[in-house]
Amino acid sequence: MKGNIVANIDLNNVDSTEFDVLKELGNIGAGNATTALSSMINAKVDMKVPKVELLTFEELHEIVGGAETTVAGILVTLDTDIEGMMMFLMRLDAAWGIIDVLFGRKPGSTPPDTPFDEMSMSALKEIGNIITGAYISSLSQLTRLTIGQSVPYLSVDMAGAILSVPAIEFGKLGDRALLIESTFLGDNNDVTGYFILTPTIESYNKILSSLGL
Repeated sequence: MKGNIVANIDLNNVDSTEFDVLKELGNIGAGNATTALSSMINAKVDMKVPKVELLTFEELHEIVGGAETTVAGILVTLDTDIEGMMMFLMRLDAAWGIIDVLFGRKPGSTPPDTPFDEMSMSALKEIGNIITGAYISSLSQLTRLTIGQSVPYLSVDMAGAILSVPAIEFGKLGDRALLIESTFLGDNNDVTGYFILTPTIESYNKILSSLGL
């Protein structure tokens, strides 16, 4: 149905059918990202059922612990058939948990307030690149749309500062973003990450139309 846009989503008044589709896209994308993460760190990674919500940017601050909470954020811009941004955010304890596993250490062995050195920043950027790429790939396969992505940009900053980027860019199109809250790794070493997808309204419509809505 590419090029035949019939959906007309209102992010402030999403009906149950539209939300069910967005939720399923979130579930499948997070599952694909989990598989990619498992391959990268060469360890079995389980995933709890993701929590999928359409939230305002103010509400996103609270989900990650407040606007002043320091987080690691990976940002990629989307282009071609779908335009917008995708972010993957982790609190610092979660970021270090994954880095610890990647470097063969016990998760949690590095204090979360430890500064990121060049090697850990490089690892974090690659982790973000792989899991956002896996997510976008699954979205492309499901919708049969071509989705290009930029080189990932890594920032370690307060959540309010990082989330201001998509808020400024896409807030004029709608004040809500799709949040997919995913918990990885396992019962004793949970690592929670937050996928935040902010397509343009036209891109939301393309996604829904490609799936028959």
